[in-house]
Amino acid sequence: MPPRIQFHALVASSSWIVVITTITALLLLSFGCERGHALKVPFRVNDVLPVLPREISWPVLNNLHSAVDLLPYFVGSLTPANASVKWKGACFFDNTAKIEFAPSLEGATLYLKTEAAHSWTCMDLYVFATPYRITWDYYFSSREHTLKFDSWEEPAELEYVKQHGVSVFLMPSGMLGTLLSLIDVLPLFSNTGWGQKANLDFLKKHMGATFEKRSQPWRAYIDPADVHSGDFLAVSKIRGRWGGFETLEKWVTGSFAGHTAVCLKDEWGNLWVGESGHENEKGEEIIVVIPWEEWWELALKDDSNPQIALLPLHPEIRAKFNSTAAWEYARSMSGKPYGYHNMIFSWIDTVADNYPPPLDAHLVISVMSMWTRLQPAYSANMWNEALNKRLGTEVSLGTGLNISVGRIVSICSKCM
Repeated sequence: MPPRIQFHALVASSSWIVVITTITALLLLSFGCERGHALKVPFRVNDVLPVLPREISWPVLNNLHSAVDLLPYFVGSLTPANASVKWKGACFFDNTAKIEFAPSLEGATLYLKTEAAHSWTCMDLYVFATPYRITWDYYFSSREHTLKFDSWEEPAELEYVKQHGVSVFLMPSGMLGTLLSLIDVLPLFSNTGWGQKANLDFLKKHMGATFEKRSQPWRAYIDPADVHSGDFLAVSKIRGRWGGFETLEKWVTGSFAGHTAVCLKDEWGNLWVGESGHENEKGEEIIVVIPWEEWWELALKDDSNPQIALLPLHPEIRAKFNSTAAWEYARSMSGKPYGYHNMIFSWIDTVADNYPPPLDAHLVISVMSMWTRLQPAYSANMWNEALNKRLGTEVSLGTGLNISVGRIVSICSKCM
């Protein structure tokens, strides 16, 4: 049955006529009043969509929410020094919050007052964070709510809260929208055709990037004789664990490639590929210079379906390319660890101007804190090493690989 006939058959049911009539009436009530005098309705369309048939609700919900909606929105930092913070929420339009230390300074109480809900069925979801902890709560009634910090994770957390406060983040899509956004982001990491489509859709929606399907054969033959030193390899993985990571990496950096490599030819005309992030037999991510045939074979076996573009240097630039110097540098770096200490700082090189909305510096430091607790070994590579290097604390604090994000932030605060 054609989709239009299916829809008409569905609406023909008397029960669904009542539902749709109700929704239409609510829409008229919401939009038919002058701004500032809109009626508070029992529920909004967003609130009732999940109970409608999947054929109606899911196309609408998918258009209302996306993976980006999963990101919290920073509304303010609460310290005992500031009186209160005010903001407009997703459900409650009037919100104020403050924090008060316990008399012994062994803990604190956060007070959050919610008012002016836009409907009777909505709720707001919040995340509260310091570099030492992440916690969350949700509110669906208009009153003053409390969140207690019974103790501090360590003395440095108390000092941090005194200076910088507890960061408050609003999940802008509410409870339902957050769950739907989570459903939207999980497929990015799925190593399936479904995951591949999710990545391509995300890049198109948030970056305007499109991938045009090649005509057969999809695997082009590259003659090494046609490749020269300095020619560039741009790699874009579009499904699986690394595909999802690269998609998010492209979004935050504005890049259209998730990985790069460079071609080098030796004096005998053999083609090699220099790249960082190659996994050795020990499972370590290192810098390598490997034969083209080996690199190409690994690329063809990669189940993340990498899209590879060979970009040759312009003849004028190629004439200036110093192959001898390039080889000398490549050999000096071969076998060294992947440059984690430079990875995020190739993206972040200002205090607050490198983040696409709704990302901001407060959210990034909170995510770093949470990730440190979930995967300490990964975070040690990803940012602890980088931050220690930039703070000059490698000598005084050892390697710095076991220093917490909170401790690093505390050191950084004292240096400023």
